[in-house]
Amino acid sequence: SSLGPQLMVTGVDFLKGKNTRLHHTDAYDNQSLVVRRGQGIEMKLMLNKELSASDQLKLQFSIGDKPMKNQGTLICLNLRSGKDYNGWRASIITSSNKECVVTVTSSPNAIVGKYSLKVVTGSNSYKPENDAVYLLFNPWCKEDTVFMAGDAEKNEYVLNDMGYIYVGSADYISGRPWNFGQYEELILDSCMYLLDQSKLKPNARRDPVLVSRAMSALVNANDDKGVLMGNWSGVYTGGTSPLAWVGSVAILQQYYKTKQPVCYGQCWVFSGVLTTVMRCLGIPTRSVSNFDSAHDTQEDLRVDIFLNENREPLSNLTMDSIWNFHVWNDVWMKRPDLPAGFDGWQAIDSTPQEQSQGIFRCGPSPLKAVLEGHVYVNFDSKFVYAEVNADKVYWKVKNVNGQNKYTKLAVITNAAGKHISTKAVGQNKREDITMQYKYPEGSLMERRSMQTATTFLSGSGSGLRYASAIVPRARMRANVTPGPSDHGEESPKPEVELEITSKSPLYPGNPIDLDIIVKTFAPKTQTINLAASCQLQSYTGQIKANIGCIKETIKLENKSEVKVPLKIAADKYMGMLTSVGDEDVIKVTVIAEIEGTDKKFAKDMSLTFQYPPITVEMPATAKVDEEFSCAFVFKNTLGMALQDCKLCVEGLGMFKLTSFDQGDIEPGRIIKSRIICTPKRAGEKKIVATLASIQIKGISVEKVISITE
Repeated sequence: SSLGPQLMVTGVDFLKGKNTRLHHTDAYDNQSLVVRRGQGIEMKLMLNKELSASDQLKLQFSIGDKPMKNQGTLICLNLRSGKDYNGWRASIITSSNKECVVTVTSSPNAIVGKYSLKVVTGSNSYKPENDAVYLLFNPWCKEDTVFMAGDAEKNEYVLNDMGYIYVGSADYISGRPWNFGQYEELILDSCMYLLDQSKLKPNARRDPVLVSRAMSALVNANDDKGVLMGNWSGVYTGGTSPLAWVGSVAILQQYYKTKQPVCYGQCWVFSGVLTTVMRCLGIPTRSVSNFDSAHDTQEDLRVDIFLNENREPLSNLTMDSIWNFHVWNDVWMKRPDLPAGFDGWQAIDSTPQEQSQGIFRCGPSPLKAVLEGHVYVNFDSKFVYAEVNADKVYWKVKNVNGQNKYTKLAVITNAAGKHISTKAVGQNKREDITMQYKYPEGSLMERRSMQTATTFLSGSGSGLRYASAIVPRARMRANVTPGPSDHGEESPKPEVELEITSKSPLYPGNPIDLDIIVKTFAPKTQTINLAASCQLQSYTGQIKANIGCIKETIKLENKSEVKVPLKIAADKYMGMLTSVGDEDVIKVTVIAEIEGTDKKFAKDMSLTFQYPPITVEMPATAKVDEEFSCAFVFKNTLGMALQDCKLCVEGLGMFKLTSFDQGDIEPGRIIKSRIICTPKRAGEKKIVATLASIQIKGISVEKVISITE
């Protein structure tokens, strides 16, 4: 071998186009090669001479600060022997004309992250100018724990960079368009930075369970200088209102550039960003909205609501809350760390509400565990179970000689966990996934699941649920036993049914106009005392103002119904709207008590405000690298001025997040803003716009445009 020149590598072609197409990573806006683990990649090595039989040729992939073989962070592959190394393999496919094509397959359990490549030939080594290779989780690989079978599912949960997050209330659900944008510039690098910030040891980065748990902690800024600062105050000085964001891209880009938490987020923003991060890393993920989501109830599965003599909720006593909606995420993976039966969707939540093992994070909690009541299963299944299964208990508070006296008014069993929603696979519509979280109300399976759960909660057996509903929790004695009437609360056929109907959509500035319908099924005459009250509430269930109540006594002949109107003038709530600052709702609570009995019935409903639309004027199609113009038009059809209006627009692959300050928009005024865009990628693209003002926060619109080469 001393006769000829020593073998040297003069260049490496990562065959980026071919590899990224096969790995479903061709959309990433990144200079380096982005591929998935457990799947082959091809590379071309340029040599200084023909490859001869005695020439040594090795590839070295390293990751982290101190790459070491025994840590699995230094992978040495001998191309000559093709021998397996830590589950990785590499071999030469062809070699001719001073070129050599090689194939490398990483382990389906490889550490996920950013590797660098070195090619070693005997005593020489070659480092390409851009030596980085990003290795992601691989839902296309059967041996990867995040493997997902269906292509339509992978297209939605891994590859789709746009979607919806469902908000509003159980009675009025609306889909908020959200740009996940996992392929945009710097997003992959911000995810790599988060992996480094997570303090996960290299071995832990193989495991989607540990990676998703770490990311649920890092998307909030509470413990670890994470991505987003939460703010539910309604005052967003020094930051962006949570309602103004249209997607995750601007948030993650700002975080990566400044390395400081971004202000501000609320639950749907935390969830949107977490979906972006997990999809970017290759773990199938969906944003999930739970309507009537119970909080702080995990010890006894119930939310206590205290009412005054007028049956209006007392905010100072009510510690628990039911949020009108809460948004978290499901990630898809096997759970080799648990007994069999818990593979599939796992709930994770990055909104900072409760600490888990000392840090604000939640999950992954298997949906199968939540469904079956196995609340002890790692991680945080008890918390998720309570969010979707808690009861609501109404208490009457009466001041007697300076002491508060509490009387139970009514129990709504399983008030929490309605219409659990996510975007449907391959369609722009809502899919209801409640059945993946809980069995049908009143079914045998539901009762069995509830028994399993209550056995593990507080360990006092299945009577617990009803025992605790007799005395408010704050005043519970340890030895309370259930009274005879409490066992019957599971599901008797009600003698009285309450319904609340809204006569017309509620626009800010219009009166609230409702009917309360009381039906009786009893074959006798009954006198019913009806109390109804309205509150202005934030979406987290905080009461901002009582805005009206009625009390009526009605007589119902056998099996009949009666309508009681409830009308509240606009000026009762309009002054308050500016102080709430968020996704506000009007909460209506109705309590009916049958005279001469201790029977009581409760019903509540949330009304969400409707707003005039933004319209988008633009062509239906456009070409790559050719500019077109896009206009956003808004007419204030409300009976009030909108102050301090800001329009935010974004088009993935076309233009970055852009905002226009519009000042005050008087009633009847029309505003029009225009943007010139130049599309960079072909395909169906979406433009999303939101308008926020002091009075109203969340008007959004989306429009699709087809971009051709």
